[in-house]
Amino acid sequence: MCQSATNALSAARSDWARGLAVLAALVVSLGSSHAQTPRARPEWRRIGNGAVDAPLASPGSGAVDRVWYAQDGARLFARTAGGRVWETTDFQSWKPSTATAPASPTVAEAPDRLPEGATAIKRHPSEPNRLYAFGAQLLRSDDGGVNWTNLTAYHRESIIGGGMQDVAISPRNPEEVVVANENGLWRSADGGLCWTGLNESLPNLPVQRFAGLPQTTRGVRIETAGYGVAEWMPGEKRAWRPVGPVSEDAELRRALSGTLGAAVTAATAESDFVYAGSDDGRLWASPDHGRTWTMTAPTERGTVSALFADRREPRVALATFASARGQRVLRTVNGGQYWDDLTTDLPAGAVHGITADPRSGTVYAATDSGLYLTHADLNAPAPGGTWSAVEGLPEGRVLDVRLDPDGNQLFVALEGEGVYAAMAPHRFLSPGIVNAADFSTRPAAPGSLLSVLGSRVTGARAGDLVFPVLAASDAESQIQVPFNATGPALSLALETARGRLSLSIPVGPVSPAIFIDRDGTPLVLNADDGVLLDGMNPARSNARIQVLATGLGAVRPEWPVGRPGPLENPPQVVVPVRAYLDRSPIEVTRAVLAPGYVGLYLIEIQLPAIVNTGAAELYLEAEGQASNRVRITIEP
Repeated sequence: MCQSATNALSAARSDWARGLAVLAALVVSLGSSHAQTPRARPEWRRIGNGAVDAPLASPGSGAVDRVWYAQDGARLFARTAGGRVWETTDFQSWKPSTATAPASPTVAEAPDRLPEGATAIKRHPSEPNRLYAFGAQLLRSDDGGVNWTNLTAYHRESIIGGGMQDVAISPRNPEEVVVANENGLWRSADGGLCWTGLNESLPNLPVQRFAGLPQTTRGVRIETAGYGVAEWMPGEKRAWRPVGPVSEDAELRRALSGTLGAAVTAATAESDFVYAGSDDGRLWASPDHGRTWTMTAPTERGTVSALFADRREPRVALATFASARGQRVLRTVNGGQYWDDLTTDLPAGAVHGITADPRSGTVYAATDSGLYLTHADLNAPAPGGTWSAVEGLPEGRVLDVRLDPDGNQLFVALEGEGVYAAMAPHRFLSPGIVNAADFSTRPAAPGSLLSVLGSRVTGARAGDLVFPVLAASDAESQIQVPFNATGPALSLALETARGRLSLSIPVGPVSPAIFIDRDGTPLVLNADDGVLLDGMNPARSNARIQVLATGLGAVRPEWPVGRPGPLENPPQVVVPVRAYLDRSPIEVTRAVLAPGYVGLYLIEIQLPAIVNTGAAELYLEAEGQASNRVRITIEP
């Protein structure tokens, strides 16, 4: 084996270990009843940071309305528009603070004496003739207001954003100035000549709701205040990237507002069904793409804030309804003909988002008090269960919650804090089995890796076939499919800490899947130096890359399951493996078992000398079966 490939695999080991790491360490109290709500504490991981890429001096964030220094200048405090106060000593790390903003020592000036566009003036504490005027721009005067210099204007636009609310001057350094505005927090160490944002680590992402979950070559998308729809792509390191002015959901709400003649505040569409809710509490349902509608009028005035429809059985839907009497969660099992109440003991405060896993009967609600779940029959109008808090998230309002299409990953949007994800807690009551590479429910293949979610597996077999257990925890276990397994399906018997569990899995000769980590970054490496390729470390034209995958089936010579691939002369994949970049075929130089790893295949690819630069779609194909599509970045 060439030295470069060995180096690449060594560098990939930590990334692969991270990809197979246990999803969550949950504290669960199941009791004796299967229907009892689990007390779960998922291991949440943050997706992205608190900044949004914008045409400013550096990435921005949400609005900040106050900023001030401690008297000794050792700490800087900032109060976000949501009312939370944070403090820092190094401008890099922030922690919650109980400090109260001091009275703002602004200088009262007659409107005709303010510089153009300014709404307030702040005087320097040690230099009385130095004034800072702020509003649309930040201006400075060193002669008591006779003459002014604009510190932030470029072609009449502010390089740090507009809507400036406050200015803080360091007691330690009179040239150090921090501005709070509608685009975040900005610092200058030279009296306003140069500016740097303090927003990447400030927990102040202006997220409002989700606009889309990761799929193929797309990352998490969110609706934001002031930046439109923003996306965090796998491998991104710097900031959320704006991708459009409005989301598909917003377009749907706007279109339905015109169709229904009402201010539609929530809408969703699955299959032929469309649901809509308005600001006066009315609910509409259409079983035929909006040609005909059923309307349910509320018994009291209120607002529908969120809707969810089951994609497998869209006659089942949930809605959140706010009125003077409080928040309610409503359910329909007959396509909107009748809605009943699931609220029970849901804590007081607004409910902003709703989602469910109908197969386990788990409902998740995003509320002012945090994230809550309950269990309810989503096939019949039976009484709902009690609501329990889902633990482990930072404190704050939860603005939205979504499940991935297979109900395995839970995504949560927190006010200011940003986006978090974890294995869905209901998996402890309803374990599932997925492809270990991409978390999909694609068929298994001989030799491939599977993840059992929600259970510690101690043994696995299908008839006489023994599936080696490679790793196990209370949250997730990994098993390998024997190389002599055949389809079209196997009844898999799992020995778990809670007894025997039976799951049926489809099996095919090949079922390729490229490994991605839990944040969506594909395990694709530069073959020469072993660097993991992502948006910050792009591939180069004419370079060799290595892809880690599973599901490529039989190898020659045969190799036993449960044993790492040999470091020298690794077995080769029997079937031809093809690779495609932006749907054009590219050269595969070899496809073997990944040396030193169990259940992984290493596919080495030669990139063309001439290739389009930027984001590109990569996927594999074997025996007519295509893998998941991943995105890599290519530079000349």
